[in-house]
Amino acid sequence: MGDWSAFPHAGAFHFDAAGVLQCWTRLHVGDAEPPPSDPAVLQAWVLFHNGDFAQACAAGLAAGGKGMTVANKATAIYANYLEPSEKERLDLFRLVATRAEQQAQATPDDPNAWYWHAYALGRYSQGISIAKALAQGLGTKVKESLEKVIALSPRHADAHLALGTFHAEVIDKVGALIGSMTYGAKKEVGLRMFRQGLELHPASVIGMVEYAHALLMLEGDSRMDEANRLYERAAAAEPQDATERLDVDVAQAALAD
Repeated sequence: MGDWSAFPHAGAFHFDAAGVLQCWTRLHVGDAEPPPSDPAVLQAWVLFHNGDFAQACAAGLAAGGKGMTVANKATAIYANYLEPSEKERLDLFRLVATRAEQQAQATPDDPNAWYWHAYALGRYSQGISIAKALAQGLGTKVKESLEKVIALSPRHADAHLALGTFHAEVIDKVGALIGSMTYGAKKEVGLRMFRQGLELHPASVIGMVEYAHALLMLEGDSRMDEANRLYERAAAAEPQDATERLDVDVAQAALAD
């Protein structure tokens, strides 16, 4: 973890433990993670929200228990946004998927164990190609884990958004008929998942970005204006922590293309 690239907006956020707890509801409206009772886990979250992803991962692993959630989130966010090597990126997603699966087996009622399992497998699938991932059965695992998250935590906005992405990606790659018959992917369900996710977390920067992308995948140029409005809202958002700062970067890059 010492070789991880640095957060590109160093010094942008200066949370301490009290500040993270004070802002907890806003910072965790997406993942519905409860505030930690363990000071060591809280300190790992402080590092995470400030963008110290390598240190957050190390601190989470050292804390154990709910610290695994911080470690998995820090690793997954780092891999998704900052890791320059595609091989390392995929290796990190596999690592998170393995750790999260073990965590889910140990604590099956923990929604974020299932969520980070699904997130890591989903991003890994995008990296190796959706078609190849579906052939390996990874799509089914992603879908099942996300559905478990929502069953355990109905207000988990990020799981709704990720499930919307699953439906959109599958239909985009294999078509509506095969997507529905083979993988249970349906356009109307995907769009509903995005709407529900954004109702639960209207300020979700990545939610707006992913929804815009899904609209274009599922409905084409007829939704271009709406997609552009979503990108513009996301690009103009005021980020609350390091991850949202990276999400805003993505939105701004999408507008620039």
